[in-house]
Amino acid sequence: MNSYYKLTKWVVFTIGICILTGLSSCGSSKVLYNPVEVEQLSRSLSIPINNDDPNIPLYAEVSLWLGVPYRYSGNSKAGSDCSGFVSEVYRRVYSKKLERSSEDQAKKDVHKVGKGGLKTGDLVFFSTSPRSKKIDHVGIFLRDGYFIHASTSKGVIVSHLNEDYYKRTWKKGGRVKL
Repeated sequence: MNSYYKLTKWVVFTIGICILTGLSSCGSSKVLYNPVEVEQLSRSLSIPINNDDPNIPLYAEVSLWLGVPYRYSGNSKAGSDCSGFVSEVYRRVYSKKLERSSEDQAKKDVHKVGKGGLKTGDLVFFSTSPRSKKIDHVGIFLRDGYFIHASTSKGVIVSHLNEDYYKRTWKKGGRVKL
């Protein structure tokens, strides 16, 4: 197990403890997290995160998946494809069961959202095959144009919607139905 993975696991564990102990004032439901740990999480995902961000549980979970190798039909940290990764994260963070394929997630699990209306946790869909317009790739929107997904060549990584490849292959954004 490499040191980066060990550090990331430690950060997520520590943030989880902070969530459970909750550093909040009387009468306030706002949870604050340890700023040092949030900064480490922010660096690992390469996105800015504030210590009172309500999406920290999502960020903490997806950070544990960074570097997981791509494996067709996989949905574990031993190897995962894009829809398996998205399904497993949603199950763990939101206790929500999603369809298994990116095409079915796009058709059955979400309400369409335009690029400009994306919020943290929304799904982003792509058609990467030059011979087909069928949706065949999905990721989870983080913020500021960044999303996390299982890349066939690099495993689970953070990318940006403004990269030429993702601009060219973009199909739609979607907010998961309640």
